[in-house]
Amino acid sequence: MKKQATLKRLIIVFIFAIFIINYIKQELTMRRIQEDIVISQEELQELKDKNSKLESDLKKVNESNEYLEKLARERLGMIKEGEKVVNSEKQN
Repeated sequence: MKKQATLKRLIIVFIFAIFIINYIKQELTMRRIQEDIVISQEELQELKDKNSKLESDLKKVNESNEYLEKLARERLGMIKEGEKVVNSEKQN
């Protein structure tokens, strides 16, 4: 009888330990998922900001040829016919 009581207690402790281990695993998984959500929300906000800037640039391009000309000069190094390129970098 004593062996049966000890065996029952051991089984109960084992089952309880399994529940605790599963609970801890679930908590760790939930924390990881929550961290992933936060990171994804930050990435989403960055993409929304970038999209907003691109939409603003597109609107400027559609409204004004001057802005398009400015972008061509700055990003592509283009010049108008008859203009001369002046390098502002100091020469050693």
